[in-house]
Amino acid sequence: MENTPPILVKTASGECPVFVRNGALRSLGEIAAGRVRGRTARVVTDSNVAPLHLDAALSSLRAAGFAAGASVVPAGEASKNLARLAALWDDFHAAGITRRDLVVALGGGVVGDLAGFAAATWLRGVAVIQAPTSMLAFVDSSIGGKTAIDLPCGKNLAGAFHQPVAVVADPLALRTLPPRERTQGMAEAVKTACILDAAFFARIESFAGRAPTDDEQEDVIRRCAAAKADVVSRDEKEGGLRAILNFGHTVGHALETILGYGTVPHGEAVAVGMVAAAKLGVALGVTPAGLPDRIERLLRALSLPTRVADLPDGPARCTPDAVAAAMLSDKKKLGADLHFVLLEALGRAAVAPLRPAAIREKLPSIL
Repeated sequence: MENTPPILVKTASGECPVFVRNGALRSLGEIAAGRVRGRTARVVTDSNVAPLHLDAALSSLRAAGFAAGASVVPAGEASKNLARLAALWDDFHAAGITRRDLVVALGGGVVGDLAGFAAATWLRGVAVIQAPTSMLAFVDSSIGGKTAIDLPCGKNLAGAFHQPVAVVADPLALRTLPPRERTQGMAEAVKTACILDAAFFARIESFAGRAPTDDEQEDVIRRCAAAKADVVSRDEKEGGLRAILNFGHTVGHALETILGYGTVPHGEAVAVGMVAAAKLGVALGVTPAGLPDRIERLLRALSLPTRVADLPDGPARCTPDAVAAAMLSDKKKLGADLHFVLLEALGRAAVAPLRPAAIREKLPSIL
């Protein structure tokens, strides 16, 4: 792929190169041929992405010698369910996908989670390449091997760690996204800056309130990919350090569960969750007093919500009692405690085990 070196994720599961380059999707087949022994591929995508990028993906795979077909699921979070998972297994069987072959997840976070989990569980695990097309997937969900589906009782509760054999990230795909989709993905970039890199936070502040240039956009993707690659390489299965990547997600996932999956985009829910977590940190004496306001200003400049009142039906449905109950179903609950990610400073995070009752007491003021 020309001379752009990939970012490497190195774990016990193997080495995953992350290619970030304009036009990278054209090299999908070339990359796949170098990463798997088989020559049968199944591209999983959704009804929004298929008309835009599926032909290019299939053409690249076929040019590299793959017998490639596609499974198209309805766009939206509602597709992350057991029925869609079972349908993909049927498709893999019909396509003759063996342990030497390949699944390609072409799309945003929903497709990446669903296709990745299907690959992780088909024949006890077949290779998957993540080919993200959304900002959220570029900067976060396509990297690191987390895969999952939603259950009625909570988000991402059934899943597996299944590292991709490669990530093929083509920033040109962002040109096809509606503005709201580009915006919600920036929440995960802000999250990365909050927990790992104060200078990166200032960089985002420098262009918040206007459309970033192509160079700025690629810089955001590369910085986030490199940061996540480093964290995952040191803690593949969230035994310690990787947990900081959940900043804003405990409250965010609770809001998604209450309002219904897909009602509020993931990035928007996480934006509200980050402000809540920052305020909780201040209340507990962990986070500097002025930091929640700075985070909130940046998120608002990026046209992201920052409070429950900004969400459709938020004040009526996301009451403190409802949020507290939803958090108790979160996968980050360990024993009697909720493990909450708090900021010790901008660019430095820590995981704090907190009693649910202590969090419930503070929810009215932080939401």
